[in-house]
Amino acid sequence: MSGKARVVIARYLPEAGRARLAERYEVDEGGARLERDALMKRVVGAAALVADPTVPVDAGLLDAAGPSLRVVANFAVGYDNVDLAACRARNVVVTNTPDVLTNATAELAVALMLAAARRLGQAERLVRAGHWKGWEPGQLLGRELSGAVVGIVGLGRIGTRVGELLRGFEVDLLYTARARYPDKERRLGARYAGFDELLARSDFVTLHVPLSPETRHLIDARALERLKPGAILVNTSRGDLVDSAAVARALEEDRLGGAGLDVFEGEPQVPPELVRQERVVLTPHIGSATATARDGMAVLVADNVIAVLEGRQPLTPVETH
Repeated sequence: MSGKARVVIARYLPEAGRARLAERYEVDEGGARLERDALMKRVVGAAALVADPTVPVDAGLLDAAGPSLRVVANFAVGYDNVDLAACRARNVVVTNTPDVLTNATAELAVALMLAAARRLGQAERLVRAGHWKGWEPGQLLGRELSGAVVGIVGLGRIGTRVGELLRGFEVDLLYTARARYPDKERRLGARYAGFDELLARSDFVTLHVPLSPETRHLIDARALERLKPGAILVNTSRGDLVDSAAVARALEEDRLGGAGLDVFEGEPQVPPELVRQERVVLTPHIGSATATARDGMAVLVADNVIAVLEGRQPLTPVETH
């Protein structure tokens, strides 16, 4: 034994963060595949656990680690995979990685708006299947983002960046949030609206709120009934914000114009009712999948772990109370 504190990486951490940890600690990295039983054994005696959205950090895992565990560093901005109450009860600090993935995720949200609006998924499948017979004036008619009404649900870091990126499209920007942001309204040219008003007026609705009991199935059958007919829904936040079956029905009934989804209920399985829908663009949870963002996230994970193990305040703690 080296005598160094052990840092257990449940699955994988990019080299930018892993090397930073390895300079100071004994690092135990599990690899791409998550095996719960193996993790329960590996985490015994660890001082730090690096998790990600696929790793449930619950009371059982915390107890397996034992009293040596001081920090759970989540390799994500979201932390719904972590039982915050259980961590608080055991005096375990929880951290996440905001800011560094803001731009990457916001860019993907805008890309999904464009892809769904211009029916890019359908167009590519047509070409790849060899079914394209040449230019036709009425083929795959979409809609333009420019000049549209875009509703942003949640005006935090990512929602705000989406608003900034959309300025060049000269959209009419609405937002809804738990509080109003007068400074952001002025800077973005955005107007606050209640949730139902935003749904009724928006040509595009993009979700940027964390998952909680209050936001689970935020977009359900009721919300879809209030949505402007033909609107396009985008979700790069958490899959459980959206009732997949209700979205599929709205598409089948032509009440929803399309959707761009990067996250899903029950990942990595994708609800089959969505897979069957031609007007849905589906991507495999790649919101932060740029080298810049992932390296930044990895460094922030490492710096949070180092701060806690050296007795300092972490850079980006998650409130557990």
